[in-house]
Amino acid sequence: MGNINVRRIPDEVHRAIKAQAKAHGRSTEEEVRIILARAVMPRDEVGAGDLLWSIWDGVDLPDSAIRRDKTPHEPIDFE
Repeated sequence: MGNINVRRIPDEVHRAIKAQAKAHGRSTEEEVRIILARAVMPRDEVGAGDLLWSIWDGVDLPDSAIRRDKTPHEPIDFE
């Protein structure tokens, strides 16, 4: 397994992670591992959009071209 050393974490973030770890009954290190894994690993959960799409999947709708856009979205830039 690899190791990562993250420097200059803001104090408020560090405190929040420690509090979250304590609330979950885990060490801070384990909490960070879980946070990282959830952030980068694909989820097996079915989202609301997938559920709604499954309602119409396979239905023959003449004169309509319903296609799901699977293009990744770009985050909004508020600046």
